[in-house]
Amino acid sequence: MTTKNKLKYIFIAVVAVLATIALADALGFFNEKPYTAVSHGSHSHYVPHDRNPDVSIDNFPMEEPGPNEKITPEGQIVPIDQQEE
Repeated sequence: MTTKNKLKYIFIAVVAVLATIALADALGFFNEKPYTAVSHGSHSHYVPHDRNPDVSIDNFPMEEPGPNEKITPEGQIVPIDQQEE
């Protein structure tokens, strides 16, 4: 195998690894937060991973919850220590 062929295969492998990392990032694999920012026109809504599918994106907050807050599946920001009923 020539040096040119080796470089070609190394380049293809590097591109494949970078594409895999980009795809994983786009799918939220590296997102450590319990919510995702969903772009909605000129603003974003913060939606929890366990959101109620019957609730419209419009009902979710446009501000990130604070360090001691969470977003409920229905879209309210509540303190973390509050028990769900």
